Amino acid sequence: MELYEIRSGLEKARSLLDELYVSANIEVKKREIEGLTVQTMDEHFWDDQKKATKIYNKLSEMKKIADSYDELTQAYEECVEIYDYVKETEDEDFRVSLEEDYNQFEKKLSDYELTLLFDEEYDHLPAIVDIHPGAGGTESQDWAEMLMRMYMRYGEKKGWKVSVEDYLAGDEAGVKSVTLRFDGHNAYGHLKAEKGVHRLVRISPFDSNKRRHTSFASVEVLPEIDDDVEVNIDMNDLRIDTYRASGAGGQHINKTDSAVRITHIPTNTVVTCQSQRSQLQNREQAMLMLKSKLYLLMQEAHAKELSEISGEKKAIEWGSQIRSYVLHPYSMVKDNRSNYESHDPSSILDGNLDECIYAYLKAYVKGVHDE
Repeated sequence: MELYEIRSGLEKARSLLDELYVSANIEVKKREIEGLTVQTMDEHFWDDQKKATKIYNKLSEMKKIADSYDELTQAYEECVEIYDYVKETEDEDFRVSLEEDYNQFEKKLSDYELTLLFDEEYDHLPAIVDIHPGAGGTESQDWAEMLMRMYMRYGEKKGWKVSVEDYLAGDEAGVKSVTLRFDGHNAYGHLKAEKGVHRLVRISPFDSNKRRHTSFASVEVLPEIDDDVEVNIDMNDLRIDTYRASGAGGQHINKTDSAVRITHIPTNTVVTCQSQRSQLQNREQAMLMLKSKLYLLMQEAHAKELSEISGEKKAIEWGSQIRSYVLHPYSMVKDNRSNYESHDPSSILDGNLDECIYAYLKAYVKGVHDE
């Protein structure tokens, strides 16, 4: 590596470090760390173990982010110091050392930037993903099944536990609806990037005239809210139905006579679960999914209320098209939010989604802190 390349890299790194200082709220975190540290020193801190554990975990996460930033800043300054010495002396041994230190620093900076993409409240939770085909019958139902496979492959590549919570097969092919659950490190943090409408353009395998078709499917992503979050659900507001599990689902779903559908009548929110071995387990899982949906509905209603009060006119576009997958007449995947492009749609449809997801999350994080 040439010295000018290292100099250019260090200049970009300085700008990125400044951006990360703002986006990671380092100054605020350091003040909060001081306050939480004082709390942990109280003699009665561990009297409420559940509350204490939550505070302690929050403190540990914030310290990790703040300390890592300080370590990166120190590593950057050391690289600059060695660079200045090498430029002045042309010492070959120090030049080799500079290149090694710079490469290590670049790797740590890149890893740190990725960790900050998952710094929001629910990012660490399991994710519930609902996929529904748009209009178009078999075409869109087949597209919905392709998306189901893509996300299941992605989850398996990430090492997450993937389960099919509900599955309704299409009339001829594909699926009419499917609910997937992903449990693993930052599952919701990753998959929240997929919420929206996905568009496919291809030569239809179901058209004998081999014409080009455009299909749509919607993806909804929710965090599976844990027990720490209070959501009051009046059982009188629920209609609970049991039915026989329908359709395929392969090895990921149990074929039982104990599937459960719960409808929250006031909001007309419906959840179904057929993946567990007993009706009781399906009911418990469905209630967890309902709790997550109702909590998010409450948050959305509150956000809308706040925006109306403040006079904000931005529309919440739940059905916006987020990404196009073109298989004909050319090969391309384009994310309309981050402008990420790939000319290898088969790889993405096989579950290699990290680049696409990270591009969106970086744009999302930057957008939040630019507002």
